[in-house]
Amino acid sequence: MRLDNKNNVLKQEVNMKNYKIDATMRLFFTVPAILIWLGIWLTGFGVAHWILYLPAAFFTFAIITGICPGLIITKLIMKKN
Repeated sequence: MRLDNKNNVLKQEVNMKNYKIDATMRLFFTVPAILIWLGIWLTGFGVAHWILYLPAAFFTFAIITGICPGLIITKLIMKKN
């Protein structure tokens, strides 16, 4: 049972490496993230609709961690059979 758990953890680590982005993609995501956060700030954090926070948060998360949530969601949706 313990061996199965260890194998599952290793498979998850291998799968997460498929979703990692490199430094060029991080830089690519930095520009729209800055523009979205700037727009939210200029509009007012209390005035901007909550939907605007989703891409800004996804971009920021991708920049910091190197894991792109949009890429994960897209690959799950467009999964080949």
